[in-house]
Amino acid sequence: MTALQTKGRGLPESPPAHQGQEQSAYVLSAIGIAKTYTHGVWPRRRYSKVLRGADLALRRGEVVGLVGENGSGKSTLMKILVGSVDRDAGTVEMSGSLGYCPQMPILYERLTCDEHFQLFGKAYGMGDAKIDSARDDIYEVLGFGDWRESRVEELSGGTRAKLNLGLALLPDPDLLLLDEPYAGFDWDTYQRFWQLTEDRRDAGRSLLIISHFITDAERFDRIYDLVGGRTVPR
Repeated sequence: MTALQTKGRGLPESPPAHQGQEQSAYVLSAIGIAKTYTHGVWPRRRYSKVLRGADLALRRGEVVGLVGENGSGKSTLMKILVGSVDRDAGTVEMSGSLGYCPQMPILYERLTCDEHFQLFGKAYGMGDAKIDSARDDIYEVLGFGDWRESRVEELSGGTRAKLNLGLALLPDPDLLLLDEPYAGFDWDTYQRFWQLTEDRRDAGRSLLIISHFITDAERFDRIYDLVGGRTVPR
């Protein structure tokens, strides 16, 4: 994809100023994403245009933010990127492995944290030794190892959020898509999250973080605002 092709489409024409980062290909490129939801039946059928040509892109080793008000279409765009919702128009290209942390945790109430990691690790095709090593690192980084043998039904909302994020981190994906990842975090976990984010960026991993507000804009390489169904680079 050349600079000429991306000009005016909300994609960066040159890599951001990040120390040690070289020109690299996109790990995610979405162009002209459109989505309309249909509500009700005729003659009271209504159409809600949520996305009207949204664009965004990430390069290797970038942390990119997507910000918008509630109902602006952020989660719809995220679900389109991971393939759980069909788009009406536009293209999505992605390279490398993908991790996804949805806004609402998808967890099993009667399974423990350890059992979740084992279940998801097997689904990722990971061996037992790799699962154990990655799981223990996640417990330490996010600070919830004391709950490893507790069932989800016994966990607080904040600990569920940690587990939800940990499951997305388990296979060490090249690209991590996070939907409101720190909404239920306390201050200590919030700081741990950003240290984790910096470590992953330094390792060449890419992260897309969506939220309805951003207070630490300096932590991002780039930020898009989702307004009127379109992404606007800041």
